[in-house]
Amino acid sequence: MQPDKEIEVRFLEIDKDGLIEKLVELGAKDKGEALLEEMIIYDEDFKWLEERKFIRLRKTGGQTRLAYKHHDDLGKGEATDIEFGVDDFDKAIVFFSALGYIPYRRQEKRRHTFKGLDVNFDIDTWPRIPPYVEIEGPSLAAIRAAAEAVGLDWSKANFHDARWIIENVYKIPVGKMRWFTFDRFE
Repeated sequence: MQPDKEIEVRFLEIDKDGLIEKLVELGAKDKGEALLEEMIIYDEDFKWLEERKFIRLRKTGGQTRLAYKHHDDLGKGEATDIEFGVDDFDKAIVFFSALGYIPYRRQEKRRHTFKGLDVNFDIDTWPRIPPYVEIEGPSLAAIRAAAEAVGLDWSKANFHDARWIIENVYKIPVGKMRWFTFDRFE
């Protein structure tokens, strides 16, 4: 079995209410808004930090998902993604610690998800930065068509991952932080 390849593009500093209104008008299905609690896990010598690799444990609602991500094509909107469900968020952290991996950063974001126009729209609100939308789809052509249908300017598309955006656009050194949540920022 091959890992999935994600194709995603972000548009920064959006008008969240206006985008939601347009998505509803175009018939996109509102999948709701949720708080995502995450633990980012790195290898023991932190090589993954520079290689743009990590393990992400994500808890939202009653579900916990585990993912390995590698942004191997930085700036092109593609990432290797292997994701599946696990039963216990805290036990998974202990498991990875026992294997020598480093549960490094707790982080949170609010995500409002819509499905429509052959793509997923995730409107993300992170601590201390304006909301942005991540559009994920089967191809850049599908993502571009959906973005333009909701009035987003393709020339403003950002093909970098969330960490790159937070560090380089908003000047928050999230890769070196231990807490990037709405209550703790260190």
